Amino acid sequence: MVQRKNLRMRGKLRLSGFFQELKKGDAVSIVRNPSIKSNFPIRLQGKTGVIENSLGKACLVLVKDNRQEKRFLIEPIHLKKIKGLRERT
Repeated sequence: MVQRKNLRMRGKLRLSGFFQELKKGDAVSIVRNPSIKSNFPIRLQGKTGVIENSLGKACLVLVKDNRQEKRFLIEPIHLKKIKGLRERT
């Protein structure tokens, strides 16, 4: 379940989240930002995936759901880059 932001961070948007550079093959974690009004599927919260492509201001993320590979178009404000995982190309 998505928890609330703490009191000092409510209403604030991280501009660095909008402008972060995500390249093809980067491993990302999907974390919903509740400040942004969007139709965000709750089942994606906390999943990890790989950036396949960038389309406009959004990124195409490949997520493994059980045995199937699914692709979602997600804005970069909802993505966090994972530095510890090896990047795939």
